[in-house]
Amino acid sequence: MSNARIIVLTSLAMVAFAGNSLLCRAALRDTSIDAASFTTIRLVSGAVVLWLIVRMRHSSPAGAGNWTSALALFVYAAGFSFAYTGLSAATGALILFGAVQATMIGYGIWGGERLHKPQLIGLSLAFGGLIGLMLPGLSAPPLYSSLLMLVSGIAWGIYSLRGKGGGDPTRVTAGNFLRAVPITIAMSIFMLSGASLDTDGFWYAVSSGALASGVGYAIWYTAVPGLKATNAATIQLSVPIIAALGGVIILGEPVTLRLVLASVAILGGIALVIMKKQNATSAQQITAGDV
Repeated sequence: MSNARIIVLTSLAMVAFAGNSLLCRAALRDTSIDAASFTTIRLVSGAVVLWLIVRMRHSSPAGAGNWTSALALFVYAAGFSFAYTGLSAATGALILFGAVQATMIGYGIWGGERLHKPQLIGLSLAFGGLIGLMLPGLSAPPLYSSLLMLVSGIAWGIYSLRGKGGGDPTRVTAGNFLRAVPITIAMSIFMLSGASLDTDGFWYAVSSGALASGVGYAIWYTAVPGLKATNAATIQLSVPIIAALGGVIILGEPVTLRLVLASVAILGGIALVIMKKQNATSAQQITAGDV
């Protein structure tokens, strides 16, 4: 795959991932759709599109997803939707990304991975940014919505960790989306008394599921083999930034000093952890090669 194609595919995937935040926030702020219905329509439409992509590609039969990962996917999607009833696109994307990375870094530490001093500083900086963002104050986001997004991010971190080495990633994702459908339908039935739907909200949810999620994941998994693991992780730092810019330009959301400082702390801290990890890995590879 050419470098130009990798750049185009990666850019499209990052825009798609950021688009999830913009579409969800716009739907729950500007239309009458409820969070449960948005989640269900998103997951169903995502499952349909991913299933079609897998069928058209005739991809490897390896990997079909599992119910545990499907449950993590559902928790992520539901927490994401309900959180965006009270969060701006930028704040939600930032909390989500921070929680995902913290979960994955924490898992590495629990598994015996040692952090160097710059990584510890970066991790402390990122956690400080998250805490600072959520502290009470005039510009603080709603605590309940923030906690829901934290849960969503943790669930997506777990989902990502479970997906490593599971076979063809697009096929695995399609299988997990399909398994998540009956779970999300059960939630919608349980919350039927509060259901609300309109045409605009419906199409926002379909766009989030079919395009930003289904097509977005397929594009990303096509680009990833052409990227180094650390490059892929670093590139994802752009998602909250794209979501913030989209929130300001498209949704007319305000930019607060608290959000700017928290963004610098969280994204800068995570970048420090990721880049130092890459440097350590490269040094280990050089040493191994010398031996």
